Amino acid sequence: MNSTVTTARPPASGADKAALGAFCQDNDVTLAPTGDGPLSGLTFAVKDVYDIEGTTCANGQPLWLTTHGPATTTAPAVARLLAAGASCEGRTICDEMCYSLTGENVHYGTPLNPAAPDCVPGGSSSGSASAVAGGVVDFALGTDCGGSIRTPASYCGIWGMRPTHDRIPLTGIVPFAPSFDTAGWFARDAATLALVGAVLMGDDAPAVPLTRLVVADDAFAALEPAVAEALAPALARVHAVLGSGESVTVAGDGLASWSATFRVVQGGEIWVNCGPWVEANAPQFGPGVADRFATAAAIPADAIAKAKGERAAIVKRICEVVTPGTVLVMPTVPRTAPPKGGEVADVEVAYRHAAMNLLCVAGLAGLPQISMPLASHEGKPLGLSIIGPRGTDRALLTLAEAIAAA
Repeated sequence: MNSTVTTARPPASGADKAALGAFCQDNDVTLAPTGDGPLSGLTFAVKDVYDIEGTTCANGQPLWLTTHGPATTTAPAVARLLAAGASCEGRTICDEMCYSLTGENVHYGTPLNPAAPDCVPGGSSSGSASAVAGGVVDFALGTDCGGSIRTPASYCGIWGMRPTHDRIPLTGIVPFAPSFDTAGWFARDAATLALVGAVLMGDDAPAVPLTRLVVADDAFAALEPAVAEALAPALARVHAVLGSGESVTVAGDGLASWSATFRVVQGGEIWVNCGPWVEANAPQFGPGVADRFATAAAIPADAIAKAKGERAAIVKRICEVVTPGTVLVMPTVPRTAPPKGGEVADVEVAYRHAAMNLLCVAGLAGLPQISMPLASHEGKPLGLSIIGPRGTDRALLTLAEAIAAA
């Protein structure tokens, strides 16, 4: 992987944007920079959940677009990028209400996965990942609640950052499950990823190095042997930078158990934030999305309370593993991107639930995670992730650059 900052490119042509199917049609918007700075000359795209003054986001759902008015202010994350000299090339399609990991939207279509054109791009930040992977923009904003940056980063073969929870303001972003929601971003190289991170996080303090490596044995054990083998050279690059490290079983009671806890807590929060609108407007949801909302609506209050207690114990365990100065390495997701148009039942079990067994770790504890495009399997990209303690985002980005250069 090349860690050189992406060369600025001319503004995307209409043909480029149309070919990807990644950009919104009904509410697209372009924005000129509002200042000069470290991102001058670079272009970006914005997931369709960020407020942009005078325009309305659709949250991946046409009825949402028509039942909400224009934003009165621009989300701070977007404003910071514009002030640093970047120009916005457009608003990108996301999964419906952000409640999926495939990138297939029954209303707006499926953005192209440039690295695997017959496969889904991953969601819910599908359009943003497609725009970056397709070279139309230099970087793009998405969000990550359950894995909506990390999954498409792995599927599309690009770098993706989920920051520490609350590290970047969520003001002006449609809330989904607030105790998990983060503002994340994609880039085609580690240096651009770090450059954007410095602007979004606005912290010039020197990063405390991450020097101790821990390998999540139970996460790698969840992989098919051929997938684990495909990740071996990428893992070797991490070892080359950090040394041999040690192996650990992260979840003594099983990652599937942790994922179940995640789903209950997340589902309860989703229904609190989205349920009133769903009940008031009765939108027509696509396959899988309707079932997930119905499940969220039916979660009993006592089950949510129990899961919150379980989450506290899980966070304690994760913090025992990811101690100060430690980086945890694990697969981003268990598989490469599935084909487009797969059966809902198969995608839910073989891909979504299996992926959440891995993705839930950083989400439950609010830790920063970077998916690195360092491997492939059967001709499709496969991401390897590094996770750091809370607040070590800048150190994690520096480490990603070192691994990219290894």
